[in-house]
Amino acid sequence: MADHNHCDHHEGCGHDHLGHDLGPEDNLFSQIDRANVVALNGVQDGANVIKPWSERLDQTKFLESDADDQIILRIPFTGSIRLRSLLIKAGPGDQTPSKIVLYANQPNLDFDEVNERTPSQEFELPQSNEVGEYPLKTVKFSNLSSVTLFIPAAQGAEASKIYYVGFLGTWSKRNENPVITVYETQANLADHPKIQGMDGAHSSLGQ
Repeated sequence: MADHNHCDHHEGCGHDHLGHDLGPEDNLFSQIDRANVVALNGVQDGANVIKPWSERLDQTKFLESDADDQIILRIPFTGSIRLRSLLIKAGPGDQTPSKIVLYANQPNLDFDEVNERTPSQEFELPQSNEVGEYPLKTVKFSNLSSVTLFIPAAQGAEASKIYYVGFLGTWSKRNENPVITVYETQANLADHPKIQGMDGAHSSLGQ
């Protein structure tokens, strides 16, 4: 399959046309909680494929499926995220995933549940040595705390393989301040409006 053919079937994409070696300004590598990235059915650590932009073409670290060709990759973020694009380098050849299926804010998704949930978006992948950029529907990937990637199958091989996963978008600090409610322990009569009682005396509202 030619490297550019998949762009005819999706919402526009590009291969490694993302600027100089410093990477795009909206690359979210530093906002990924790498210590808590989880790969299900992976031989290697899932964080292997979460690399800085300068290492996107490095093939010494990768993630390969174990028992079969399926992988679930759970990626948490350190703040509230709005995604613009998915970046991925996979393969080679028939070890390339047939497609990538994405789920927004499904941090505990496993193989028993993945087919029961409606994906937020999905893409077919071409066989390529380059980094592909896949535009995301930002309305479905806003206010994210995590994103889960599901690889349902390889393109013919017994195992799927990916080298790099990245994201473009914006980050904001997650609001985790507790809501503080002040409760009145004892009513202060002076703080409440007074109403006229039946006997002509004043009484506190609610007394």
